[in-house]
Amino acid sequence: MEPEFADVIVNITASRLDRPFQYRIPAALKGKVRPGVPLLVPFGKGERRLKGYCIGLKSEPEIEPERIREILQVAEKDNTLEDKLVRLAVWMHRYYGGTLLQALRTVLPVKRRVKRRIRKRICPLVSVQQLQKALEETEKRGQRAKARVIRELISEGELPYELVRDRLHVSPSSLTSLEKQGLIRIEERPEREDAQMICAGEASFALSDAQRGIVETILQEYREKARPEEKEPKVYLLHGVTGSGKTAVYVEAAKRMAALGKQVIVLIPEISLTYQTVMRFYREFGERVSVIHSGLSDGERSSQYERAMNGELDVIIGPRSALFTPFSDLGLIIIDEEHEASYKSEQVPRYHAREAAKMLAGLHHAALLLGSATPSVDSCFKAMEGEYRYFRLTERAGGASLPSVHIEDMRKELKKGNRSVFSEKLKALLAQRLAGKEQSMLFLNRRGYAGFCSCRECGHVAKCPHCDVSLTLHQNGMLVCHYCGHQEPKREQCPECSSRYFMGFRAGTEQIEEGIKKLFPGARVLRMDRDTTKRKDDYEKLLSAFMNEEADILIGTQMIVKGHDFPRVTLVGILAADISLAASDYRAAERTFSLLTQAAGRAGRGGLAGEVVIQTYRPEDPVIGFAAAQDYEGF
Repeated sequence: MEPEFADVIVNITASRLDRPFQYRIPAALKGKVRPGVPLLVPFGKGERRLKGYCIGLKSEPEIEPERIREILQVAEKDNTLEDKLVRLAVWMHRYYGGTLLQALRTVLPVKRRVKRRIRKRICPLVSVQQLQKALEETEKRGQRAKARVIRELISEGELPYELVRDRLHVSPSSLTSLEKQGLIRIEERPEREDAQMICAGEASFALSDAQRGIVETILQEYREKARPEEKEPKVYLLHGVTGSGKTAVYVEAAKRMAALGKQVIVLIPEISLTYQTVMRFYREFGERVSVIHSGLSDGERSSQYERAMNGELDVIIGPRSALFTPFSDLGLIIIDEEHEASYKSEQVPRYHAREAAKMLAGLHHAALLLGSATPSVDSCFKAMEGEYRYFRLTERAGGASLPSVHIEDMRKELKKGNRSVFSEKLKALLAQRLAGKEQSMLFLNRRGYAGFCSCRECGHVAKCPHCDVSLTLHQNGMLVCHYCGHQEPKREQCPECSSRYFMGFRAGTEQIEEGIKKLFPGARVLRMDRDTTKRKDDYEKLLSAFMNEEADILIGTQMIVKGHDFPRVTLVGILAADISLAASDYRAAERTFSLLTQAAGRAGRGGLAGEVVIQTYRPEDPVIGFAAAQDYEGF
């Protein structure tokens, strides 16, 4: 029996109207009204024409038939939601709170008319051998920007103009010069073809037996998957040390899933959308892959969603919002760095992408692959309990070794008269790297920093006597607990050792940069923080400049330690490693361990051995020791 009625949620945010209203489907709209379709309906005493969304169909009325009004029309110009996305929105509304309309707006692809843009691509005009000769010539002349372009052309074949300009940090004048030399041609193509610009090369990695076994298991279990009535999806947890090749597993699993005619969503924390990661997927999927991020306009984002709805994409990569890509035949969801706090939305509905992904995977009967070097404790627990299938990669790809780690006690540095933020060990290793033309990263751990007081001699942190979280120093000189409201005046001396070095941590990235320039006047330094990354492309330009060896030392906060692969980085210095342990958060230890492990993992990822210096006022804390040893099981 064909449905006669539709349940419609109207576009009004009032909480008392946050429920479906039943409307009759007129004969002219039979077959056109389905879950997820936007509609125009009469509402209220004044018969206002309001937009709404169909969230279900019924054959029988739930109220008196004479009270039921008819749907006016289908809003055909708007995007339609898949039925599964509507069901996901209903689940999010019930599970996380907020209104149903807020949940629908979260999963609804925003429709914006956007003029089709023309994109440029860079094509080589000569053979690889001639490019190799040109590369040698440009390197002799010290023309680094040209050399970077030629090197990538040899590797990839063709390149997108925007990626070369913004991520390889090459000026238009350098490209024009290469064009005049007859080495390249800059072509223009419609936006939809832009992915072809960077898909000429083949995959640059071969899977190890362990990596191949993981992919085979996922695909085999997917083919034998479950009966349609089973609600719980297959969830896999991939735990691999930093540099173990988790991305290679993601790419191969996505490739194999696409061969079955299925689509793949890859979620990556916004901060980890690196040039290398994007290139690996483009290399395999060409025009069948798209990347979305916060820098896209609504129109650009809508264009990519439209491509997904039209079946023009196999893979979409992006932050948590990419989860709501309207794929019709989703086969795999991948969440990289699954422990990241950025997967939790701070706006209503305050959903967690990991849990929402599990629900969406269940609706599509898809697989869910979670990956991390430091999985969240709750994911690890579920793996131990058998709820998730557990995979482990214990060695770095290519046989590279983990870096050696030095833990420097800053309390001893203070007693020796060193009042700077750099230990003597870190200074000496920085000097070695500069002399050897190798790169270094200095990571300032300020996550969770909230003006708490700690002792520079014994490491004591002022904590609430009731809640065991750090007290926050306010401008009136009072230390306040933001959990229970306990207050006490700031002391001039440490209550444990009576040291007069009992104060807040005041160093920032600017002070670190100034200190480095005083110690090493000839060093080329880049700083990444809120001030230097205000524009949407600043972040990419700075990372590209460092990747292209235009700087010796990169200074920054957590944004520099997420998923980046710099082959020339052989030293990582972690300043104030213990500061986040005092954050007023019950996950402080877990997040500190994850952050330090990720930071240490940036060193020695190429052919050169790496070293890490962890500076701390609490070297005896087990979290510091486990992070130094990259010992997740011990933690």
